[in-house]
Amino acid sequence: MPLIGPEPKPGDLIEFYRVGYQHWGVYVGNGYIVHLTDPQGLSLLFSVVRATAVVRRDYLESVARGCDYKVNNKYDSKCSPYPAIKIVNAALEEVGKTKNYSVTSANCEHFASYLRYGEQFSDQVDNAKKYAAGGTGILAAIIAFFTIIRRSNRQKQ
Repeated sequence: MPLIGPEPKPGDLIEFYRVGYQHWGVYVGNGYIVHLTDPQGLSLLFSVVRATAVVRRDYLESVARGCDYKVNNKYDSKCSPYPAIKIVNAALEEVGKTKNYSVTSANCEHFASYLRYGEQFSDQVDNAKKYAAGGTGILAAIIAFFTIIRRSNRQKQ
């Protein structure tokens, strides 16, 4: 089993380790998470290109797909989480909704942290911005690439 650390409790943030990024969701109990992903729950590349994503309730192990994952309520030191029942209910109310998606301002980590804290956080984005500001420019290039693809797709529609 790829779980690292303690078993999740309802309302916990779950961090999945993917190649090159982390995926995030909220544990809602009975082996399930609610997360922001593409309609098939397979890859956020679709969401990046289309600039939309869907909220799904999926079995934790199927989302992990063999990757390591852990409970990571790392923002608890920044602000107090809502009560678990409020987090779970809010997450379940979002299931099936289509949301705007942006790597930099509305990604799966933003979505999960908002459910837990009422504020959006994404250290992935903050760290990437720091590296980009340091001269690598990789994040800017990626964003520009997907912006061009998104505009091209919109023009075709």
